[in-house]
Amino acid sequence: MVGAFLAEGVIARAAERGILDLAVHDLRRFAADRRGTVDDVPYGGGPGMVMKPEPFVRAVRHLREQRGVPDAVVLTSPQGTVLTHDVAVRLSRLKHIVLLCGRYEGIDERVREQVATEELSIGDYVVSGGELPAMVVVEAVARHLPGVVGDAESVRRDSFVRNLLDWPHYTLRPSSTAGGCRTY
Repeated sequence: MVGAFLAEGVIARAAERGILDLAVHDLRRFAADRRGTVDDVPYGGGPGMVMKPEPFVRAVRHLREQRGVPDAVVLTSPQGTVLTHDVAVRLSRLKHIVLLCGRYEGIDERVREQVATEELSIGDYVVSGGELPAMVVVEAVARHLPGVVGDAESVRRDSFVRNLLDWPHYTLRPSSTAGGCRTY
């Protein structure tokens, strides 16, 4: 899912030009067993499975060794701060961001406490995993990097820059008829 997203559109072109350096890491590679187990039953009971903390700790440790200390380790989470234009601009000024994606019933609380430096939410609703929110974060942040969007003026004039929604856009001049708008 994430690979397809990174292979298309402005994100792919930015990566090809060296503006973005993106890598997807399979958390199962950092599991303790050969099966790649990254989840377990919730302590104290309850439905679903909870993602274990150890694979997250190992993965972030590996990234620190390979690429240096990240400026931010962001956990996608419904409990997080809502991703806004201002948050995206702030994150775009950082050089190295790690995005952590959960699944199942959730992530062991120790990941929030000991690994993540912040949590981001894309809204008050539930999706099956953190991959879609992570892709939203990548897209929102990347737009603010010079050269990612073909026309930098379009980024400067985004509707949320002015804290307003944009006006209607048309491809052809709208024409009126006696009964109202022209239909196609």
